[in-house]
Amino acid sequence: MMLYRRFATQEEVDKEYDVEKSVPDFQRYAEFNINESKKARDELECLLDVPFGPTVEETLDIFPAQDPDAPILVFIHGGYWRANSSKEFSWVARGPVALGFTVVITNYALCPKVTLPEITRQSRAAIAWVRRSSKTFSGSRRRIYVAGHSAGGHQIAMLLHTRWMEDYGLPDDVIRGGFTISGLFDLRPLRFSWLQPMLQLTEDIVQTQSPLLRLPDRAPPLFVSVGGAESSELRRQSADYLHAWKAAGLSGWSFEQPEANHFMAIAGFIDKESKLCASLKRLVETCEAG
Repeated sequence: MMLYRRFATQEEVDKEYDVEKSVPDFQRYAEFNINESKKARDELECLLDVPFGPTVEETLDIFPAQDPDAPILVFIHGGYWRANSSKEFSWVARGPVALGFTVVITNYALCPKVTLPEITRQSRAAIAWVRRSSKTFSGSRRRIYVAGHSAGGHQIAMLLHTRWMEDYGLPDDVIRGGFTISGLFDLRPLRFSWLQPMLQLTEDIVQTQSPLLRLPDRAPPLFVSVGGAESSELRRQSADYLHAWKAAGLSGWSFEQPEANHFMAIAGFIDKESKLCASLKRLVETCEAG
């Protein structure tokens, strides 16, 4: 009996989805995130721990551009919805800020304290706050882009599925474009993984929180990227989602990173000259052409 697709045991699922065990030196990446993020906060102008919602975890860190009409990039971190915070990913602001973006890095409550739908609600609330916030930081509220890595990539897809006018009273084009990196779009296999005790996925959560299973009728352009050195399942997730996205008549492109593992797939955000930042620029140019 198969648990999911070709997987008959939890061990087989875990081998594909336990990203920390997919590299021999995970601690090096964790230390990089902490050390480089502290340096970024010390060296870049920033507004930290700005509340956007009623709970203590609902805060965001803002790295403002000088231009009041700068595009705004909202970044959502990964950690399988059960680890990390905005503070481990301050370094992601470096490249985009150097390109003239205002960067907003969101924080959110983690599983199992909250459920996955609550995390999605918090991500949506962060976008609503950015759109509605008074001019306390520079950047055009009409030029909001979103990017996320791993579980953050899942959240980006959920943002692009949001009924902004119906649920928030905001324009449907509040988000101009999205960028998912090593995202998770089909939650069905995770119910059979080591993550299930923390995520507590139910059938309803899987169905309503799996972007692959609930494509929007309309959405802004989307870039999808994944590392070539990642597991076959993570590569499949991105490939299947982009295929379904385009089959639904939505605009989408892939950005190839053939040599990158799961943790190196976002490394380009530290350098404005990187191919990852070039793809971010292309996303903005594509969305704002004409």
